Amino acid sequence: MELIADILLAAGAMGAGFYCLVLSRRLKKFNDLEKGVGGAVAVLSAQVDDLNKSLLAARHVSDGSSKALDQLTERAESVAQRLELMMASMHDLPDVPMPETQAEEKPAPTPAPAAPVAEESDALAAAYEAEKEPAPAAEAEPANPAGLMFVRHNRAQGRVA
Repeated sequence: MELIADILLAAGAMGAGFYCLVLSRRLKKFNDLEKGVGGAVAVLSAQVDDLNKSLLAARHVSDGSSKALDQLTERAESVAQRLELMMASMHDLPDVPMPETQAEEKPAPTPAPAAPVAEESDALAAAYEAEKEPAPAAEAEPANPAGLMFVRHNRAQGRVA
């Protein structure tokens, strides 16, 4: 009976040893730095570091862009205020036609001679009548708009509390 117990004990030890050998090989493959999970963990760790660096760089660039945009917005608002003041002051000026828009004065037609020959008299009368008729006017200029062209709105007015 002892012999059977020793044989079973030796068989159990051999089975446990073989099982440990199989587990050892699997564990080595699992932790392999090139092909196994260890390699995947190492690659993921490197990618996380790269992403953190690129996130910091993107944050730095966006902060700079935000500051530049704020400066441009402030500058645009100051220019808009100056334009509004200029537009408001333009309404205080009297309406004076520009030199380009003034009609050119034509010299007065010369009167016909007192006693011309009949044919010359008719020709001169026809020419005189042609000068008296006004030439068709060029396109009429559009009327200047009245009132403010730009209205500044209160920004808080559009917000709903």
